[in-house]
Amino acid sequence: MKDYLSKHAKVIPPSGIRKFFDIVSEMEDAISLGVGEPDFDTPWHIREEGIYSLEKGKTFYTSNSGMLELRQEIALYLNRKFNLDYDFKSEILVTVGGSEGIDLAFRALINPGDEVLIPEPSFVSYKPCAYLAGAKVVPIPLKEENNFRLTAQELETYITEKSKIIVLPFPNNPTGAVMEKEDLESISKIILKHDLIVLSDEIYAELTYGREHVSIATIDGMRERTIIINGFSKAYSMTGWRMGYAVGPSEVIHLMTKIHQYGIMCTPTTSQYAAIEALKNGDSDIGYMKRAYNQRRRFVLDSLGKMGLRCFEPLGAFYVFPSIQKTGLSSEDFAKQLLLEQKVAVVPGTAFGESGEGFIRCSYAYSIDDLKIALERIEAFVN
Repeated sequence: MKDYLSKHAKVIPPSGIRKFFDIVSEMEDAISLGVGEPDFDTPWHIREEGIYSLEKGKTFYTSNSGMLELRQEIALYLNRKFNLDYDFKSEILVTVGGSEGIDLAFRALINPGDEVLIPEPSFVSYKPCAYLAGAKVVPIPLKEENNFRLTAQELETYITEKSKIIVLPFPNNPTGAVMEKEDLESISKIILKHDLIVLSDEIYAELTYGREHVSIATIDGMRERTIIINGFSKAYSMTGWRMGYAVGPSEVIHLMTKIHQYGIMCTPTTSQYAAIEALKNGDSDIGYMKRAYNQRRRFVLDSLGKMGLRCFEPLGAFYVFPSIQKTGLSSEDFAKQLLLEQKVAVVPGTAFGESGEGFIRCSYAYSIDDLKIALERIEAFVN
């Protein structure tokens, strides 16, 4: 069968995250800091709403775009939290997680040969999804000295006449970097100058520390050229429910919906009812989990500093991205040897792009007890 397989798909490398996840799942007494998944159960009132919908027999297809009530709640939430104003009837699409939204946006916007600019290190799905849609991917290496933010000068350097889309992966996975309003205003001038489309992945918008998230769609001239990807997995600890959404100009959302209706039909009905409850009554849940993440964030940063691993302060998401250059090991070798010798799984920075060399990603979406043991083992390994 190998002669029949798609050459286009075969060249895509497997996820650098899942490789270590698969190894640690079969290793006794191992601790994983590798997967970006909240350790909290989905709040009970959200689960209960999903259960209740099943008990009431609400198990039929919904609109391709998602239930009208859910889209209304999404519009209200975005306006309340981030000062974003979208028409729930024509500018919102409910997707199977944020990942489907990313895939749909690329497929709706890309023609063969278009260039997609992707700041890296960043989430592992952007590059393969853009490639599968027919784009040429142009990585923009972000720098530690800039706190892994995208600067206007860096963006301008990589733009060509074929550039079409710029991905904004902030708050960032894996670095935890955020973009301040002044950063967004600066790059917006370049985006307007070169007539680019923005794909803004804001799945971690609720998880910022000491500041509020600002969406680039609130900057003058950006709303009409921005597609926002968001969802419920991180903020509400609803990873397995597979609930996300995309918002943007009606023309783009309409085409994304057309692709979605042939490939997916609609997102799970049970999950949609749970998502409505999350939006209506989940603010306190977000606050509780965010406070716990912030405590863990400070603990992990302090521990890394004591063992001599340089790490800039992440202000978003639930990851740290320490430098391991002092050890003389590559990111891949560090992660492999740490797993084999100390039974701790982290992700090599190169899983998120070549510019991640010399760094590792550690998630702190784990209990303090697990983090203490893992960090003690990392310190022993570094020593």
